[in-house]
Amino acid sequence: MAILEVIKEGTTAIVTLNRAERRNALSLELMRELIRTLDCIGREQETRAVVLAAAGKVYCSGHDLSEMVGQTINGYRELFDVCTQLMEKIQAIRQPVIAEVQGVATAAGCQLVATCDLAVASEEARFATPGVKIGLFCTTPMVALTRAVGRKRAMEMLLTGRMVDARTAGEWGLVNRVVPAGELRAASLELARQVGEASSFTVALGKQAFYSQIDLDQPKAYAYAKEVMSMNALAMDAQEGITAFLEKRAACWQGR
Repeated sequence: MAILEVIKEGTTAIVTLNRAERRNALSLELMRELIRTLDCIGREQETRAVVLAAAGKVYCSGHDLSEMVGQTINGYRELFDVCTQLMEKIQAIRQPVIAEVQGVATAAGCQLVATCDLAVASEEARFATPGVKIGLFCTTPMVALTRAVGRKRAMEMLLTGRMVDARTAGEWGLVNRVVPAGELRAASLELARQVGEASSFTVALGKQAFYSQIDLDQPKAYAYAKEVMSMNALAMDAQEGITAFLEKRAACWQGR
């Protein structure tokens, strides 16, 4: 059985973690396969969004703990290096990646949700960074979590390891919306459809610009953003979009 499944729904690629019997734990094999898959999807012009889903009742339980016993320092460095590469790949590809969270997401699984560009959660979803309870602080998940929910909320999750329900995750900004379990896939695809209505060139440019400016101080962020926006204004799709708006017609995107 494949550890990762990919299907297409129109212009959306649905990538499903398929290790339900292992609570979709992020083994080295799974992380490397996911990196390869996202890299391939990132080169597809026809794919406008990615939904990152999971089989079974658990979205992702984090790292596969069976791979974390008795390693050398280089073994642990490799594990966390590959995990970091995965998180960076999610934010580097041109398409927005939407986490579709049907169940529990803990540790690096919570990191996965926080890293995705957007997230839709079932009312049954729950989130935690419980590493502190087993003597392994969720230091790498902390990076994405802090950027998603802010310092005090992240510290509460990191220091207590307690579960946060879907409603609270929505209020904190860890997920964009919370829906009944039976509506989860429809909500994910609807969000993907909305994203796909815009110019793929503009979305890709905007996604890259968002992550490039987010940690800059304000003067540097504006200096960077105004240059990107100036270049964007020269693009064919920008000129088409502005003209279409003025002429009160639908735009015809060229992807450039």
